[in-house]
Amino acid sequence: MSDLSIRRAEAADAPLILEFVRGLAEYEREPNAVVATVEDFLRDGFGDAPLFHVFIAEVREGKTVKPAGFALYFFQYTTWRGKPVLYLEDLFVRPEFRGLRVGRSLLRELAREAVARKCAAVQWLVLDWNADAIAFYERLGARILKEWQPVRIDGAAMIALAEET
Repeated sequence: MSDLSIRRAEAADAPLILEFVRGLAEYEREPNAVVATVEDFLRDGFGDAPLFHVFIAEVREGKTVKPAGFALYFFQYTTWRGKPVLYLEDLFVRPEFRGLRVGRSLLRELAREAVARKCAAVQWLVLDWNADAIAFYERLGARILKEWQPVRIDGAAMIALAEET
């Protein structure tokens, strides 16, 4: 008999968070894209003003506790609604724990956090090829906002823009 629990990450979980991020990158077909380090997660997630927060899902089987998945999130602000938005950056469940309601439990915990913080919404991105995830999110009541396209400027283009006079 297994038991699922969700807890807030602690600084000691930074190596585990990096493992989860690498697992997600592999799933998303970008296994060599992760350059973040344990030190980055320690610095940015567990200081006086954390830039992100993490929930960790654990499955207990007898006396053994196994990390099953995680959700990394932070807060944005919607000017139209005058409220914060909980932004889910990463959601990952290890393959051997899929189908055990781990992802749903992590999303439920995020929804609870959003309600407690009086957020207007929980928001995230999903890859267009990930039909299983899209169907899962829609079953939860999420809407895929196809009219909105993500925009990013980074690397040399970001630096060039910053250096314009």
